[in-house]
Amino acid sequence: MTRALIIVESCFGNTRAIADSVAAGLIDGGVDAQVVDVDEAPSCLPADLDLLILGAPTHNRGLPTAATRAKACAQAGSGKASHGIGGWLETTVIPASTTAAAFDTVISKGWLSGSAAKAIAKALQRHQGRRTASVRSFVVTASKGPLATGQETDAHSWGRELAASANTR
Repeated sequence: MTRALIIVESCFGNTRAIADSVAAGLIDGGVDAQVVDVDEAPSCLPADLDLLILGAPTHNRGLPTAATRAKACAQAGSGKASHGIGGWLETTVIPASTTAAAFDTVISKGWLSGSAAKAIAKALQRHQGRRTASVRSFVVTASKGPLATGQETDAHSWGRELAASANTR
């Protein structure tokens, strides 16, 4: 069976909700999918992992930094600021056989808003020398959310698309 791991960074829960919807779409598509918070993500990925999906909120037109992450976690009242997806990528080796995809949550789509998903794709290229198979953005209505109407449905559909692609490899 095809295996997928979704590693997500989320302070307000919106990016996590998208990750859960993507996982549901993957599972509906016949993929064994698991969602893990970046704080609990393994530093060594299993060699038989078929698909790795990384998700983060967009902060200041890119990936969260230590400062923006701490501020968001304080606003969310969670008080826990992790090393984030960027830090995790710097210390993890992804098996060559694993396909990677990335997503983010963003207040609006467009060049002005930037994209954490595109920053993840660049980091994967820089640190791992690999291309990202798919990059998607999902809209939140404000920095704390909620998700815009239909975004969880779109995430589920994207998960199904990823499953169909992964199952044909």
